[in-house]
Amino acid sequence: MMVMTTESDTTADLVVEELNERSVPVFRFDTAHFPTDVTLTAQLEDGWRGSVRFGEREIELARAGSAYYRRPSEFVMQGSMSGAARRFAAAQSRAGLLGVLVSLDCLWVNHPGRNGDASYKPWQLTVAEQVGLRPPRTLITNGPEAARRFVKEIDGPVIYKTLAGGVVDDDGVPKGMPTSIVDPDGLDDSIALCAHQFQEWVDKHHEVRLTVVGDEFFAAEIHAGNDAAHVDWRNDYAALTYEIVDVPDDVRRGVVELMCRFGLVFGALDFVVTPAGEWRFLEINPNGQWGWIQTVTGLPISTALAGLLQGGSTT
Repeated sequence: MMVMTTESDTTADLVVEELNERSVPVFRFDTAHFPTDVTLTAQLEDGWRGSVRFGEREIELARAGSAYYRRPSEFVMQGSMSGAARRFAAAQSRAGLLGVLVSLDCLWVNHPGRNGDASYKPWQLTVAEQVGLRPPRTLITNGPEAARRFVKEIDGPVIYKTLAGGVVDDDGVPKGMPTSIVDPDGLDDSIALCAHQFQEWVDKHHEVRLTVVGDEFFAAEIHAGNDAAHVDWRNDYAALTYEIVDVPDDVRRGVVELMCRFGLVFGALDFVVTPAGEWRFLEINPNGQWGWIQTVTGLPISTALAGLLQGGSTT
């Protein structure tokens, strides 16, 4: 089986360790190693035949029974190329390597195309609403007047959330952008510069991180110990406490349908649980982090992932 991720991915390490204990052959590499250190040879003969080689290790394409598409890097082009040539080579490398690999008849956790589809938050919210998971009232706009009108109509706290990850600073370092409470007086015309997501604040007793692996559900309550973590628990991990929890049947049915609609076998979902005990969907990350949840709760997520990948493997 293949594992595609960075060399320093400690979360993927947990799964690889489980697979090693099961004596499942693992071929691990990062896309940043292609084409300098990784060699692809693929010929179309009733499907792609050939191999991927990285150093002294090699995997035959026809024998790749499963693939864990964790968090591989961007393609890195070496050598003295011009900017245009570097962009061309990167595009060719991405299309060639990933184009061959995603066409293989194997289990993907998750297929890169399905990850991409499910990463569109407006689409997530649409499906979540359709399957009864009750997401908050949401506005997506680049219109300042529409934003101000939405805040007025909600007549209560409104939060701002990014639509696609965080920000990248001037040094190229990615940084997260936590959820924040909207100051109505701060809704100026700069809203017109890009799309923004505004949501009603749902009164919450706590949140839940639900990790789904195949048909197994691993849910943990997240309780915030201060105001900053109550708004967004990512603000202060040290202020959090956790408790394993069962998933209500109606939520489970909705999540199963959501996963099926997007073709996912893995997902990390966030819910708000109101003081009345109602679960309200916030979002799904089709390639979300889960290692810290396993560490603090003991939930056997890596074991489930290894079992899923082993079950899809034919080698």
